[in-house]
Amino acid sequence: MPNASQATSSEPLRVLEEIKRQTVEKLGGLPDALYPGVEQALSMALQSGDVGPGHFEDQTALRMMRGQAASLVMRFRQQLAKGFDDFRGLRVRTRSELPLGLIDDVHLAYHLDGQRLAESLQGRFGEAIDAMDARLRDMAATLGMPEVPNPIGPDRLAAAFVETFRETEVTDNVRGLLVRQYEAELVRRLGDVYQRANALLAATGFGAMTGARGPAAMPRASAPSAHAGGYIHDTVDAVPYRGHAGVNSGAAMQDFHGGAGMPAAGHMPDADMADLRSMLRMWREGGMAGSSGAATSRSPAPAPRDRGLGGTPRRELRIDEMLNLVNLLQPEPSDTFARALAGPGRLGDAIREHLGDGARRIGVDPEQTRFSDQEEDAIDLVALLFDSLFRSNSLQDRARRLYGRLVLPYVKVALTDEGLFVEREHPARKLLDAITEACEGNQGATPQEKELLERAAAASQRVVAEYNEDVAVFELAHAELDALLGQHRKRSQLQEDRLVKATLGRERLDKARESADEALVQRLRSTRLTQAVADFLAMPWRHHIVQTQLRDEDPARREEAIALGDALLKADRLAAENRGRELADHLLAIEPLVLRCLASSGLDESAAQHGLAGLVRALATPDGPRRAQSAKPLSGGETVESGEERKLWLAGGTTGVGHDPTVAERMRKLEPGDWVRLTDVHGDVAAAKVAWVSPMTSRFLLVNRRGLRMLVASAEELAVMEQDGRLVVGSERSAFDEAMRRVRERIDSAAETY
Repeated sequence: MPNASQATSSEPLRVLEEIKRQTVEKLGGLPDALYPGVEQALSMALQSGDVGPGHFEDQTALRMMRGQAASLVMRFRQQLAKGFDDFRGLRVRTRSELPLGLIDDVHLAYHLDGQRLAESLQGRFGEAIDAMDARLRDMAATLGMPEVPNPIGPDRLAAAFVETFRETEVTDNVRGLLVRQYEAELVRRLGDVYQRANALLAATGFGAMTGARGPAAMPRASAPSAHAGGYIHDTVDAVPYRGHAGVNSGAAMQDFHGGAGMPAAGHMPDADMADLRSMLRMWREGGMAGSSGAATSRSPAPAPRDRGLGGTPRRELRIDEMLNLVNLLQPEPSDTFARALAGPGRLGDAIREHLGDGARRIGVDPEQTRFSDQEEDAIDLVALLFDSLFRSNSLQDRARRLYGRLVLPYVKVALTDEGLFVEREHPARKLLDAITEACEGNQGATPQEKELLERAAAASQRVVAEYNEDVAVFELAHAELDALLGQHRKRSQLQEDRLVKATLGRERLDKARESADEALVQRLRSTRLTQAVADFLAMPWRHHIVQTQLRDEDPARREEAIALGDALLKADRLAAENRGRELADHLLAIEPLVLRCLASSGLDESAAQHGLAGLVRALATPDGPRRAQSAKPLSGGETVESGEERKLWLAGGTTGVGHDPTVAERMRKLEPGDWVRLTDVHGDVAAAKVAWVSPMTSRFLLVNRRGLRMLVASAEELAVMEQDGRLVVGSERSAFDEAMRRVRERIDSAAETY
């Protein structure tokens, strides 16, 4: 067959056949390439201890799939070829022609995986795909065929995977690993496939070369187009990161400089970053480390760093050597970092010791080499960052191993892409925020919380297994985790809304009880009463006032409820004065009010009549004993927060405690949506959001990231907490931003001491 690149536009089928041959040759063996990655992920999970009771089933499913390897490869190659056959004019069944029926859970899960996969590929290779789609439309027009889908577009590749694997019996975990591994393999191969296909089509007159991309095609920033019948997933953000490019292995990282068009909110000026580096190096090499509880401990003299044993000069490790060393150690599970995170100031030393041990294994003597300033900066910034994350967030012990696995990947990011510490849209930064959100305060008490922890662990495992200086891995891991977090945020918002309503209800109840107690006390202390009238006022009547104020907005009804109490006092006075006829007329007049009052206590008509009869009998005896009465208040002095919460959070428990009026006035300016940091009596720090300010009491409702109540307090009580150092106003919304702010404060404080 002649070379397709020399064909003319009258030979479109020969061009299409050449593209098919190259595609099947490049992608046809993909199923066989998936198993090693899945096996490695399962092995890493076992070594790190993040496995559940289904691990044996996962291993069994993988072995069974390996047994079907040949048939799966054949099936996948057939699916690839089918896309080209459909394009060449074989009849394509429309959705209306497909048989209808129920879809089982497994097939539905594969379908959803295909949606996410197609969208991710469209976002990553969008321009190359659009260029190829346009050329294929020209080809279809030349052949006189209706427009058909791209035979190697994202939808077709996702469908090929689904059709190949959906009949295999695999566990949910293995299926998820297969999808991720398939996506990773496509990312590595599709750039070259699309480049060659676009080159062939352009060389034969179908479109121009301007839309083609090379193997290292950058993702486009526009949203993926929706093809007819294609996979669409509405929770995964396919817009990629377009920040600083990482340096290649062996190339020194350039000094950071701001990029044009960078969002102001996520940009750290050059001078600030340079100043941070300068103070960091002073802190590392001088006496600042001891005064700040830093992550490293060094002699102030620089000579030991430059000289090895015997005084021989120590050379600096090159960036490529450092990256190779981190690449070697990254897949190995290490509990060293998890243990170091248990105490402040240990992680930096743990990273250096671990890298030193790894250097010996590859034949590099740590006594004859040293880290460069750039490498030292990366280690210290990551160590301080992770340490600050654990100090600033309510992270449980189970999260330490998860974060420990991420230490070396983030050291590598810090070495190759300083945008991690500068740009809020950096994928690695967004992933760390998402993992922190998933883990903060999460004890795995509910199935949803357990799923969040498992998904966060899977994201960290994916980064460890796949990250090789391409931040797209962080982007994919973040998209998967953020999709679940989106559902969690909706649940948290609903929980927060319910909590606001419940808190408002409690405050209205407290106010109604206080009003009823005040009305009762005023009437009991004004006269001596028979026991029956006093009991009626203390129980049914007081309860009736509360219910009326809560449920009835009509002022006349409320006045009527209060007037009933005065009417009963008059009835008791008429009875005491033996004015029987007037008493009888009075009781007949207030009978409807008494029955309505008893009905509000839950009594039916018969019981209410019985209660009224008992009251009448007591008043029918003029000489009955009368004495001064008292009643215990319904509210009991309690407000919205419980006594246990008062012991935990508030100093003094009332707004009358000593406080600074200036601080209290500043607290009153807090608005819903503002974030603060709270420290409980155990020293644990947690983020809290002002969810609501009571219109009745001006008290602040503070909730955690899960929408659960942490505290209800007045401005005065918050002022006391800030004076005691248990509350910090102005916390950053992002966990990463807050951690970096604390890192800067820590180094600034050390600089002042130094």
